[in-house]
Amino acid sequence: MKNSTIRLALALAFALACGSAQAADNVRVTRDFTDTVTPAEQQAYVAGSKAFNQCLRQHDFKYNLTAWTHETGDTYSYSYVTDPVPWATFDAMDAAVKACLPVIGSQVNPHLKGESSAFMQAMPELSHRYGQKTAPPPLIEVTYFTLKPGHQAVETFMAAAKKIAAAAAKSNRPHEYQIVRLLDAGDGAPDFLLVIPSRNWADLGTEPDPDVWKMVESVYGKSDAVAIRQSINDAVAKQSSHVDSYNAGLSYIAAGK
Repeated sequence: MKNSTIRLALALAFALACGSAQAADNVRVTRDFTDTVTPAEQQAYVAGSKAFNQCLRQHDFKYNLTAWTHETGDTYSYSYVTDPVPWATFDAMDAAVKACLPVIGSQVNPHLKGESSAFMQAMPELSHRYGQKTAPPPLIEVTYFTLKPGHQAVETFMAAAKKIAAAAAKSNRPHEYQIVRLLDAGDGAPDFLLVIPSRNWADLGTEPDPDVWKMVESVYGKSDAVAIRQSINDAVAKQSSHVDSYNAGLSYIAAGK
């Protein structure tokens, strides 16, 4: 964790996997941090993170931090995510965490190999939710999309994703997912994330029936489905995926929440 912020993470959290309230005049964003730790420092890092949570509890910190362990991809990494809140809340959050920054500096930072941080804005019009959840899913699959340079690629990707979400809603698809847009994530960060929750590994490994493109075809017809798929391919420069598991032991849940 850096000296001036709480360590969250780029794994993407339940707050985003399950969606967030958003309106044109009331945008909600999530702060995400990802810690990378060498194998030899795991035990000390976990102990330091728990000490940080204890400090937050002692000072009645009022904001949730959901923790995720990276199971594939960049393992020995931990992601932490805030709930979706207005931008102004991060000023209050920074002020509230100051009392526990010495714990980060002395018991967490020394064990870090590296970290990254980003803000993430939920995009409900590009996402599909089926029902409401009250607890983080055990697993999430996170797909990074890095787009080609220029606003055209962004507009093309968003238009295609919006059509897919509309098709999922129209067909009452039971498989939910969330798309978020990264903000101020730094050089080399992806532009969008796709988050799909799963109950367990068997659930994660089971392909939806019908798959997403068959679903899109059933709503728009074959030629339009092919065109939507091609437009995404044309907009994306590269993509990759990894799986995170919910880490209850490192999560901080504020009292009364």
